[in-house]
Formats: sequence, structure tokens, C-alpha cells
Amino acid sequence: MELKISLITQARMGSTRFPGKVLKKINGIELLELHVDRLKKSKKISEIIVATTNNEEDKIIYEKSINLGVKSFKGSELDVLDRYYKVAKTENSDWVVRVTSDCPLIDPNLIDNVVQFAIDKDKDYCSNRLLESFPDGQDVELIKFKALEKAWKSAKLNSEREHVTPYIIKNSDFKGGLLFSATNFDCLSDFSNIRMTVDEVLDIKLIEILITKLGVNRTWKEYTDFIIDNNLTKINGRIIRNEGYLNSIKKET
Repeated sequence: MELKISLITQARMGSTRFPGKVLKKINGIELLELHVDRLKKSKKISEIIVATTNNEEDKIIYEKSINLGVKSFKGSELDVLDRYYKVAKTENSDWVVRVTSDCPLIDPNLIDNVVQFAIDKDKDYCSNRLLESFPDGQDVELIKFKALEKAWKSAKLNSEREHVTPYIIKNSDFKGGLLFSATNFDCLSDFSNIRMTVDEVLDIKLIEILITKLGVNRTWKEYTDFIIDNNLTKINGRIIRNEGYLNSIKKET
């Protein structure tokens, strides 16, 4: 029987650092539309669902996602783990691919490669971010539904609920844990200092340059090489990676 692989991307208007970022336009294209259009080029996923919140301000994301030809779901704003679990349960997913909508240049071929790698390894969790060597904005996570369900039942900390996968990662054999099996999809070189995500206004400036100069259909490596060759890391290179998760951790200590 063919596996059902549901790609779920989270999106909301209420970003703390850059409100409304997913609907910002570059060359007339909203970031959400660019993100979804690139996701549609993936050949290994069964469906795309934009998981937004129940907040009134996020109704526009729900409606725009439907208009873009993908499914959408409304759930908890802060308990994003619950949001993902309920989507996956509703869709009867075997695997969940997790990406985020603030990554407009996510590479569909990279998604397919990580998906195939995860299926071949048959682990509970697989990603290219256990060892951070891909550019920020190219993170792909694969989670078996049973692992997602176990995390949904057991995770207690706000940081574990808001950021979906920390409970799985912390309790995986990759980190010395016993509850989940996990493996990393490695990159041949370290590009962890490169940003293609949108957390702040400076990030938009870089994405705009990449789209203007290279278009919207290049690979992650082509965008990366262009950033390096043109010394563009100076635009947004000082922004901290995973700052949202790190802030969540600080609140708990």
C-alpha cells in the first residue's frame, strides 16, 4: 500500500518579529504563494496543507491557501504540535513533512531527497537539521505519524508544543534518548551561516535580490552560491538562527 505523505506548513499573521510577513510581496508575488508554488513541485508528497490558527486575523491565510489550490486547517495558535497532530490524524497520514511558510525558497528537490532518505532509513524522525549544515530556510523534517502522536500525548513544555519537534529530537537515539529513532540527512559542506528564511525585514531584502537576479525556480545550492559569490551574507548574517525556539527555552529557565 502506498504511503500517505502529508506536507504540513505552518503559517500565521501574528509573527512577533515581523507581523504579516507571509503576505509580503516581492515582485508582485506574496511569500506564501511563492512558498506553495515551490512545494507543489515536490514529487514525493501526497498533499500540501497550510496549517494556520483559529485567530480572526488568520482567516485570510486560510482563504488564500484554498485559492492557491492546497488544503488548509485552523488550529491552536501556540500549541503548534496539536495543530500538526490534528491535521495528520484528520488526513490519515503515514508520514508528516514539516516545513514553515517563512521559507519562500524551500527547494522541492531537497524535500524529495529527504523524504526518500527517511523512508529508506525507516526511522521515527529524519531531518536535515539535526546537524545544521544546510542554509536556514531549507529545513525539512519527516515524522512518522505514530511518533508525532506519542509526542502529542507526552510533550509538556511550552517550547515542545510551540515548536512541534523538540520533544522528539531530545528523546531520540540521535541525542542519546530512548523513545524515538532518528537520523540526519547530511550536507557535504557547511552552509549554516546562510539565511534564506524570513524572520525580519532584512531577510526580505535578501530574498528580493535572489528572486530579482535568479528568478523563483533555482535550487537551494544555486541561491547559496549566489549569496556567497556576491558577499550577501552581510545583509542578514547577524540574525540568530532558531531565535524563536531559543526565546521559548529562555522563558522556561
